[in-house]
Order: sequence, then C-alpha cells, then structure tokens
Amino acid sequence: MEELCRDLGCSTASFSTWKKRYGDASVAEAKRLRQLERENDRLLNIVGQQRLEIEGMREVLAKKR
Repeated sequence: MEELCRDLGCSTASFSTWKKRYGDASVAEAKRLRQLERENDRLLNIVGQQRLEIEGMREVLAKKR
C-alpha cells in the first residue's frame, strides 16, 4: 500500500480515509457520491442563507412594533 500511495502521490492516511469512505464502490458510484455531497453542501448553504434572511426580517419587524 505504501508503494502504491507513493506512486499516486498521496499519503497512506489519505488512502485509508478514501478506502473507508468509498470501500468497494465502483468508479461511477464514487463519482456520483461526490456529486451528491457537493450538491448537499450547496443546498445546506442556501438554507443557511435563507434562515439568516428570515431571522433578519423578524428582527426588523419586531423593532417596528
């Protein structure tokens, strides 16, 4: 494993993390999983921004009362 990592230019820790995460997944499955993770991060960011906007609007409305 160390020789393989050296040839690929990655650390054995990175390889172990990758293997733990993707295990026996095919290349297509791994790519799809990464795509879904990126999409999930994007959507969580959008929800977080909307929540901040809603909280800001609530504060403004509370001050107007």
